[in-house]
Amino acid sequence: MITMLLSFSLTYLWSQEESIPQIGVEAPSFTAQSTNGKIHFPSDFGKNWKIIFSHPKDFTPVCSSEMLELAYQQESFEELGAKLIIVSTDILAQHESWKAALEEIHYKDRDPVKIKFPLVEDNNLEISELYGMIHSTENIKQNIRGVYFINPENEIRALFFYPNQVGRNIDELKRTLIALQSNYKSAETVTPANWQPGDDVVIPTLSKLDKENLGNADSDFYQLSWFMTYKKSK
Repeated sequence: MITMLLSFSLTYLWSQEESIPQIGVEAPSFTAQSTNGKIHFPSDFGKNWKIIFSHPKDFTPVCSSEMLELAYQQESFEELGAKLIIVSTDILAQHESWKAALEEIHYKDRDPVKIKFPLVEDNNLEISELYGMIHSTENIKQNIRGVYFINPENEIRALFFYPNQVGRNIDELKRTLIALQSNYKSAETVTPANWQPGDDVVIPTLSKLDKENLGNADSDFYQLSWFMTYKKSK
């Protein structure tokens, strides 16, 4: 009986730890201390897009390079209506020391940059467990490299996970944000492989009127096949 209970408890803890919120669900809310003060997620971020980044540890070279790349592009994310949030299991005092050290670095021959987005303390693993950031096969006390895209309605719209040995491509994450926003503004359009902002988009279904005008020179639509319809970028 004891063996069965122990097995059940371990299985339950594993499932709780490995649970990852799915696309389309409401992003879990939390309150935590950060380098920008106490934050209440999502209420403090209004009707913006939110991107949560999970980091395994402060003062590591890969994490540091990602933080600096984000800092150099933070204004462009802001212009896209997106707020950046960093979550790590290290304590707040260490976050503050790391941030101060990063702000003195001349990265890739660029001037030092101020980090405006919050580094959130999650030493008790509360946020990490809510978002499935802890993967036991990697480390039971550190996050893996996760990215969570959350729309203005606080729904998770995309999530990526990287092993701790691979740094994230910030340009690709920005491209993903813009693609998600394109679909958010116009639900009848989706983006094809390798899409870049300004490229033509895909139309899953055409209205009867659009089908009738498909062959016209002034039509916004064209087909590569009956199952691949594109809309011209304006």
